[in-house]
Amino acid sequence: MIDKFLNEEQDPKAVEKVYTRLVDLLNTGEEIIYIAVQKKPLVNLFPDCIAITNKRILFFTPANLGLSIKFVDFVWKDVVDVYTKEEIIGAVFSIKTVGGGEMGVDYLPKVQARKLYQYAQERKEAERELRRQRELEEKRAESGSIQVDHPAQAVFQPSAPVVQQPPAPAPAPVEPPSPAPVFEEPKKDELTEKLKRLKTLFESGLISQEEYNQKKLELLSDF
Repeated sequence: MIDKFLNEEQDPKAVEKVYTRLVDLLNTGEEIIYIAVQKKPLVNLFPDCIAITNKRILFFTPANLGLSIKFVDFVWKDVVDVYTKEEIIGAVFSIKTVGGGEMGVDYLPKVQARKLYQYAQERKEAERELRRQRELEEKRAESGSIQVDHPAQAVFQPSAPVVQQPPAPAPAPVEPPSPAPVFEEPKKDELTEKLKRLKTLFESGLISQEEYNQKKLELLSDF
């Protein structure tokens, strides 16, 4: 199962541990694309790892002397940019998020860092295209809702003179239609802020991984 993630000399034990954890974390339709493993000089007992899926990027860090493993994940729409820097020993791969935060791993084999950068750029481009399509659909929806109001007025206004039967009743005053309020954007802002606060609680160790995942699902379902 993990053979396809060992093409660039990744540590099999580290990949197996990350893969086992990842399988339990995958959402519907989410697929693992690549796993990179840190390779520190001299001592490399508990390496950090980075996993890329089609929906997010995850940073794994061993804990409790390797008995457990912690992770931080970012969905691609929250990733502003990705970077890689090759050094004398290995390379550094890092990301920058919409909130201005940064996350990275050093001492990565250079070929693995390049693969991470390549796949991350592809996912960012795919997310950018999805965002563009969503914006176009929203603009079409807004344009369609505005056009519907004018024909309604044009049809109603000549309706009074068409009725010629005496006595002709005076046309009832018609209040102009109130523009429909749009609450989508504030709702999105509210969801983003709640998710950011939830992420801060998790990264600060104030809530567990299970509590974080459960609360995140509750927030997303509410909106």
